[in-house]
Amino acid sequence: MRRLLLAPMLAVAACSGAQTPPAAAPPAATANETVSRIGDVTIRASVVQTSTLNEAVARGYGIVRDEGTVLLLVAVRQGPEANESALPAQIMATATDLRGGKHDIPMRELRSGDLLDYVGTVAVSLPDTLRFDLTIVREGGASSTMQFSREFFPR
Repeated sequence: MRRLLLAPMLAVAACSGAQTPPAAAPPAATANETVSRIGDVTIRASVVQTSTLNEAVARGYGIVRDEGTVLLLVAVRQGPEANESALPAQIMATATDLRGGKHDIPMRELRSGDLLDYVGTVAVSLPDTLRFDLTIVREGGASSTMQFSREFFPR
């Protein structure tokens, strides 16, 4: 599978290898996903409470399912929508809660075949809203930033 569909991947078990038909236009961001396109580079950031992941997906990410833990997943891709390739990058991420507490999110590489994604987790005291600040530095030094907020509630 050449591209990773972040939101569906988080909601279901590991991919079965089926190909996703190419979209006519770039997909809109889901409620849990933020997308930034700069030239032919697409950056997707997605966050979910790890308790919403099924056990197989959590194992694949090497994380524990927990209501008070949020997973941040970042994908950096280059090329046209149906033919993207993963780009190596350094991801620096922080989350700031409503009380102003700032939390660094250590990010690590996660490889699956040709895909390269970056994952990290952060603890959250529910209910809360977190503002995520990301700095993405691609090979060659090109830098991008993203900022978005998400609300989290007890389940």
